[in-house]
Amino acid sequence: MVVSTKMALDGAHAAARAMQQINPDVLAAYPITPQTAIVQTFSQYVADGEVDTEFIAVESEHAAMSACVGAAAAGGRVMTATAANGLALMWEIVYIAASMRLPIVMAVVNRALSAPLNIHCDHSDSMGAREAGWIQLYSETAQEAYDNLIQAVRIAEHPDLLLPVMVMQDGFITGHGLERMEVLEDSAVRDFIGTYKAKYSLLDIDHPITFGAWDMYDYYFEHKRQQTDAMSKAMKVIVDVGEEFGKISGRSYGIFDAYAMDDAELAIIVLSSTAGTARTSVKELRAEGVKIGLLKPRVFRPFPAQEFVDALKGVKAVAVLDRSISFGAMDGAGPLFLEVCAALFAAGLKTKVVNYIYGLGGRDIFPQHFAQVASDLQDITATGKVKSLVSYLGLRE
Repeated sequence: MVVSTKMALDGAHAAARAMQQINPDVLAAYPITPQTAIVQTFSQYVADGEVDTEFIAVESEHAAMSACVGAAAAGGRVMTATAANGLALMWEIVYIAASMRLPIVMAVVNRALSAPLNIHCDHSDSMGAREAGWIQLYSETAQEAYDNLIQAVRIAEHPDLLLPVMVMQDGFITGHGLERMEVLEDSAVRDFIGTYKAKYSLLDIDHPITFGAWDMYDYYFEHKRQQTDAMSKAMKVIVDVGEEFGKISGRSYGIFDAYAMDDAELAIIVLSSTAGTARTSVKELRAEGVKIGLLKPRVFRPFPAQEFVDALKGVKAVAVLDRSISFGAMDGAGPLFLEVCAALFAAGLKTKVVNYIYGLGGRDIFPQHFAQVASDLQDITATGKVKSLVSYLGLRE
């Protein structure tokens, strides 16, 4: 295992530090709260000569992703960062990056989408981009944001994938929250990610190619199918890279983290920083004799359907917590809930599943909310009935 340096960093500076160690060829970005500290800090690394990166200060996030697409198509290792409305402004080009199979890595500091204007955390931005063809990794802590960004480079550039990767962390909660973490040696990170040699490059004049050509019904269908095929191979690559990362860091990564699930009859599923509060609450509920466990997904795209089925086979009732709403979906449910329900239904499981919307616009969630969730799950197992498919935690009457 490689020697690490213990540091106190918030999530944004942890992400910038990972980027500095990755030393990409190009980074194009536009500042937006609460992501600004990532690219602002990285720009100082550029100014101080600590990286060889061509930093492109653009006029918008749409331009940022456009510049990333051009640089990646030219064969470069490319990164960027954004949040909320910035990600929304990238929308057109986010799809293009994935469809052109460009292994761009993007740090996303989750923030609520306007309107009304709100700069605090929820997952409406990255969940809105869930169908864009990007691999999505979610981080609970600054340490995980750092680790996930390093792994994301290897995942994106894997020859079986060549897909862009988003690495999420919660705005202000993780992004601005100071934590004790371990930073690997620069050489260890660069040895781990290796060098990148693009299979195709616009700058390779001896082997001219075309990117983003006009694609009629003759072949468009087949190209979309190829994207699906690539995404279907991602889970194994993610697991393999996570295990290899564990060998140099002591922190192995998989599809999700399971806590107290071995004999659990009830389960809570939640993404990112809220898992910390949930884990403490589950520990307290366990002390009271409640057989409850926690699943914290790390990977949302591709969705680990079979892995959830395997983890929940013995569970009687499940609460899925979403920090976003899929407007117009069944009862206004959240996207994580809908995916879990689809996976369990397709597998023929009769597990009762309920959804809780929480934390929109940065509203806090407390241990008493998880006690309420556990009580609701106990009622469901006792009666066999679900009173409300979708509920709201911490919503004022």
